[in-house]
Amino acid sequence: MPIVSGDIQVRLSGGGANTDPNASLGGAISSTAIVDATLHNLFREINEDETAAGITLYRCFYFRNNHGTLTWKNVKQWIQTNTPSPDTTVAIAFGSSGVNGTEQTVADEITAPTGVTFASPTDKATGQAVGDVPTTHHFPVWVRLTVTAGAAAYDDSCVIRSGGGTAA
Repeated sequence: MPIVSGDIQVRLSGGGANTDPNASLGGAISSTAIVDATLHNLFREINEDETAAGITLYRCFYFRNNHGTLTWKNVKQWIQTNTPSPDTTVAIAFGSSGVNGTEQTVADEITAPTGVTFASPTDKATGQAVGDVPTTHHFPVWVRLTVTAGAAAYDDSCVIRSGGGTAA
């Protein structure tokens, strides 16, 4: 049976017991999944002072291959839908620890991780290459949210995807 979307888990970082998206600042993979299509499931609400001044925030999460036997091959990651707000942008980076590593931890949400390259690829063809992800292995993804100064209030969202194949 090939790998299907249900075999891929999306989890917070911040240690095995972390359940707080605001503490998802790198470190070990959490046992807590990110709740899909839920407001503030990765980033907190940006307050009025921050929208006036502008702010850049960072979060780290993991994609995990939970298939029992198959390696997820030639995996790439991309931003399927960037934010609809004209005042915000999202960029992603493949984590510095690589496949099945424990990602670096940043001091706080405004500190950028080191040794990663942020980009905003929009499809699998231009996505960031991850490589092969064996069964029960994971890989880290950094997300950078940039809110420009003077941003208007907005219930913002984006969709980050990963994709690959399996052996025939």
